[in-house]
Amino acid sequence: METAPAPRPATGGAAAAVATGAPRVVADGLTKDFGRIRAVDNLSFSVEQGSVTGFLGPNGAGKTTTLRMLLGLASPTSGTGTIGGRRYAELSDPARTVGAVLEATSFLPGRTARNHLRVCCAAAGVADRRADELLDLVGLTAVARVPVHAFSLGMRQRLSLATALIGEPRVLILDEPANGLDPQGMAWLRQLMRRMADAEGRAVLVSSHVLSEVEQVVDRVVIVARGRLLYDGTLRDLPGGQDGVVLRTPAAGRAVPALAALGAEVTISPDASLWITGAAPSAVGHACWQAGVEVHELRAVGWTLEQRFLALTADPVPPGPGR
Repeated sequence: METAPAPRPATGGAAAAVATGAPRVVADGLTKDFGRIRAVDNLSFSVEQGSVTGFLGPNGAGKTTTLRMLLGLASPTSGTGTIGGRRYAELSDPARTVGAVLEATSFLPGRTARNHLRVCCAAAGVADRRADELLDLVGLTAVARVPVHAFSLGMRQRLSLATALIGEPRVLILDEPANGLDPQGMAWLRQLMRRMADAEGRAVLVSSHVLSEVEQVVDRVVIVARGRLLYDGTLRDLPGGQDGVVLRTPAAGRAVPALAALGAEVTISPDASLWITGAAPSAVGHACWQAGVEVHELRAVGWTLEQRFLALTADPVPPGPGR
């Protein structure tokens, strides 16, 4: 649980400087093999300036490996990852081009938050005052002189984001940036990402398992499974987005066969409610009445991003070469 003060709104000061002309992030046929295991398989997508793109997939889908290849931390077996048409190693000023959050553990535990940022500022050729601006931006000013080993996971995430923003980069690559944040912190993070894309024209690529958060902030999603691209496009066009009916009943065992007789498809959700497609709410209610099923809730809903994601990634992807 976070213990730091709430982050300040992302307005004003140097942190609000507009980043113009953000370069495109392009993955072109990226493939990565670890021995006989193919972690990423001929993956291609792009992230445009002025947009937030969600990078989604189950655990082990190759997301972090892909991000590491884009950032020059792993060499692709084949294909290229570029930022503004250049590989990361070819960027003339990487700190001002791309900022990244890959994990919240890469700190010297005895160093204070302020000193960590000052060291990073010096390495990037940025004035020391930027450290204090960023501590204020991410809500860590009150704990600026506290050693990082005393930070919660959420506080470390904020410090990671501050580190990524040191050079006011035009591209942000964020891997699970909401991990450990409380609801207030997640709302602030959404606001920050949208402002960076909309008002500042930056390109933001964010990987996350918190699909309810992703749904509120992204313009597009790239979905992968077992290293392969499943979908690249807008949420509106994401397949599987059919309407359905939510049914809550203490007699699910009698409800399921009654609904199956209608030709409906029934899925039991983690909260024990029934998700029904292929039947109108009135038909579901009538079938329950005929079967003597007690109904606690019955409502029509559209599929959420989580439901679309689960439907899209449910079918196994055929294994690629060498698997």
